[in-house]
Amino acid sequence: MSNKQRAFLKWAGGKFKLVDDIAKHLPNGDRLVEPFVGAGSVFLNTDYDSYLLCDINQDLINLYEIVKNQPEEYIAAAKALFVPEKNDKAAYYAIRDEFNQSKDPFLRSVYFLYMNRHGFNGLCRYNRKGGFNVPFGSYKKPYFPEKELRAFSVKAQKAEFLCIGYEQAIEMTQQGDVIYCDPPYAPLSTTASFTTYVGAGFSLDDQAILARISRHRAIDDGIPVLISNHDIPLTRELYRGARLSQIAVQRNISQNGSGRKKVAELMALYDETYHSEND
Repeated sequence: MSNKQRAFLKWAGGKFKLVDDIAKHLPNGDRLVEPFVGAGSVFLNTDYDSYLLCDINQDLINLYEIVKNQPEEYIAAAKALFVPEKNDKAAYYAIRDEFNQSKDPFLRSVYFLYMNRHGFNGLCRYNRKGGFNVPFGSYKKPYFPEKELRAFSVKAQKAEFLCIGYEQAIEMTQQGDVIYCDPPYAPLSTTASFTTYVGAGFSLDDQAILARISRHRAIDDGIPVLISNHDIPLTRELYRGARLSQIAVQRNISQNGSGRKKVAELMALYDETYHSEND
């Protein structure tokens, strides 16, 4: 796909580099449903009639609704923070404190983008009390993604955003839908779990539940489901019977640059060809 559209958020595990491969595996349909929308790279680089985009992060969903419905007001407010005097450790922590104390969706959305671009590695992480706790990133000149925000706002006119969990999102699907699941990935080892997201994280039980309900949605209801994950023995066992494909991708989570090596990625497609004898 030429002229790929970048997301306006930096995102751990973002799918921008993989959208061509993912698009090749996605079946045709009327609506794409994403239970784990993240930064939205797949949404931005596919062409369905409509989209249902879900995430358990209320800040993320509020941000997307505001960019969809108030792009000019939002861009003006957010851009005002991308100035040299705000690219400062003390300023960053002051804004982070304000974000954690505020209940205003618009203000939190403005601060969310600021912290995403000024915080360490673009991480999105909350403590157990729900406070955003990513440290300052010390970047020379953080990029303000005005072009990407405008493109997202235009495409978002075809989308509905909901703050719900993956089980509820999949339950809401109907005939003509295609589901793409990009869950928090299964750990490569017992010490490699990357729990930076909302609430208690995504457990191995969740991995198994997602595989099971995806399988049944495809077999019982004829709604195809594509899931991406690390290609490890665990995921191959979880997705047994699905159509499996492998691609290589560079992961950029490691703080040590030399640790950023390619890890095989698995695409599991549940559709009408599922081998039910394996169930």
